[in-house]
Amino acid sequence: MRIATYNIEWFNTLFDNDGALIGDDSWSSRWNVTKAQQAAALGAVFAALDADAVMIIEAPDTSPNRSTVRALEFFAAHFGLRTTKALTGFTNDTQQEIALLYDPSVVQAVHDPVDDPQSPRFDRDFAMDLDVDAAPDPVRWSKPPLEVALTVGGTKLRLIGVHAKSKAPHGARSDAEAIRISIENRRKQLAQCIWLRKRVEHHLGRGDDLIVLGDFNDGPGLDEYEKLFGLSGIEIVLGEGDGPRLFDPHARMVLGRRVGATPATARFRRKGQPYLQALLDYVMISPGLMKKSPSWQIWHPFDHPECYENKALRAALLQASDHFPVVLDIRL
Repeated sequence: MRIATYNIEWFNTLFDNDGALIGDDSWSSRWNVTKAQQAAALGAVFAALDADAVMIIEAPDTSPNRSTVRALEFFAAHFGLRTTKALTGFTNDTQQEIALLYDPSVVQAVHDPVDDPQSPRFDRDFAMDLDVDAAPDPVRWSKPPLEVALTVGGTKLRLIGVHAKSKAPHGARSDAEAIRISIENRRKQLAQCIWLRKRVEHHLGRGDDLIVLGDFNDGPGLDEYEKLFGLSGIEIVLGEGDGPRLFDPHARMVLGRRVGATPATARFRRKGQPYLQALLDYVMISPGLMKKSPSWQIWHPFDHPECYENKALRAALLQASDHFPVVLDIRL
């Protein structure tokens, strides 16, 4: 079975209110890429992936006039994909939903949120002291994780799709304000990861097979503010100490490393500067799934040999998004 996570930059702008693709030469929200070009590129990437299920981060919007499910199912039909069914959970007001696009002949999927005493449902608040003043602060997900009960044949899995808080200091008007916002955002991001880890421990304690996947906007050693807090959000979600841990090989490669080559799942254009690459997207699996021959790949157009050698796929990956798919192949 193949499961992937894919953050698609402003996927929402490619659809009209009826969920149909806007296949014209107007500009998409990606730099120097038209809507027709981005849509065609995404169709090519999804066809090449041929995944049984894709956790889409920044999926099209659900609002009074728009539907994530309608847009994604139109997209699948338009490009003849076998992932013809879409699933969402708690929607949000950011125009960037989390959704699962899947092949209903292979898997069955339902939104199945958990409300655990140690970690409330992800559409609610979680009280945590963020600024060390002994007073709890309400933590809230702007994009609540998508909890999925997945059935493959006789095998049952839990999937949690994640789009964690960005740490970028958007809106800063000075260096001092940028530092303050960055630290504040990191506190919120870490709080979300602590909340998520409690849900992970709930499932691991029950013996569930679990996959946590998506964009965490974080990674070991990704920025200098990590030193203030001791751990990255990724390390928190994976687990530490003697307790049960999740596993992701790309996270393992960079844990504790501060120099040398590292894998990357995203490539950002910066005006007048070299591209910035980062490891932001992960597919973490529980101990039981480690026994089922898992294999991970990042479909980076310059780092993955087959993606690089296939010129059409390489171009499609570059036009489709500023993130690249992370793929898990596993025997279930």
